[in-house]
Amino acid sequence: MSFRILLPQPILESGRQYLLERGYELVDGSGFEEEDIIRDIRGCDAMIVRTAKITDRILEAADRLKVIARHGAGFDGVDLEAARKKGILVLYAPKANSQSVAELAVFYILHCSRNFKLVQKLYRDDYRFAKFNVEKHELNGKTLGLIGVGNIGGLVAKKAALGFDMKVIAFDPYAKELPDYIEVAESREEVFEKADYVSLHVPATPETVNSVGEKEFRLMKPTAFLINTSRGSVVDEEALIRALNEKEIAGAALDVLKQEPIDKDNPLLEMDNVVTAPHIGAATKEASARASLICAQGIDDYLSGRKPEFVVPPMRDMVKQEGWAGKGQAEQTDKAGE
Repeated sequence: MSFRILLPQPILESGRQYLLERGYELVDGSGFEEEDIIRDIRGCDAMIVRTAKITDRILEAADRLKVIARHGAGFDGVDLEAARKKGILVLYAPKANSQSVAELAVFYILHCSRNFKLVQKLYRDDYRFAKFNVEKHELNGKTLGLIGVGNIGGLVAKKAALGFDMKVIAFDPYAKELPDYIEVAESREEVFEKADYVSLHVPATPETVNSVGEKEFRLMKPTAFLINTSRGSVVDEEALIRALNEKEIAGAALDVLKQEPIDKDNPLLEMDNVVTAPHIGAATKEASARASLICAQGIDDYLSGRKPEFVVPPMRDMVKQEGWAGKGQAEQTDKAGE
């Protein structure tokens, strides 16, 4: 009997072929809502997760599940505590979408610099006003502030500094040996005070949720913009709406919002100085292909007894011991069937 891998949502061919060539049985899910996955999960040894939320109820229903691979850099959608209790390892693909998200962050910075949403709204009815009276700026010489300089933040810094001659200032207590085109801020507050564009690149953790709020907006210049391609929960949306209405900051570009799919009544959607999108940072074919393959490789490593490369940080202690062998290998030595 071969290992069975549940796919609640389709993955790209790069991942599918990798697994099929190695003898795995792929189970295409009936849907990616909680009840769908609960119905499909029984008898499955592994699962590749895209946007589905993996709850304790799902994990409780899993009778054979050994490993979950999260199709991207974030893993806040998986109940890690429940997974740990059942001995289920969680993997992720931290570098797969870095280029795509970094490019989108730069796109949003450019979009804000030209006030493009307002230009598009006005130019059909008042061409000259949109052309000459809507304020627009170059990026050259402006200051980009980064909160977080991991894989994505580092790429954004490189593109901004070397591509647009921007000054880059960053705060990240975990960053080491940053390139010379990034100025390390002495404090987090310094980034908000000095930047013309503040770009957020931190995961959603208890420490970061709602960490950008009234205090930070009051520190920002009235001409500055907030860029968020990380997680919607990092920003206090009520405080952001107030800051925008009171013109404490110039605007925002938000690839992510607290509620996804969006609340259609969210006032941020109607503001002329706010750009929003349905969390498209990693939604490129290239990023999806890389993530699918990395997830497939991680699952194959684990079920074959090899230590997987990309274990989510809170669970790395589960694979640290010397001579480690995957749980799946101990239970089944021939995944293609005996």
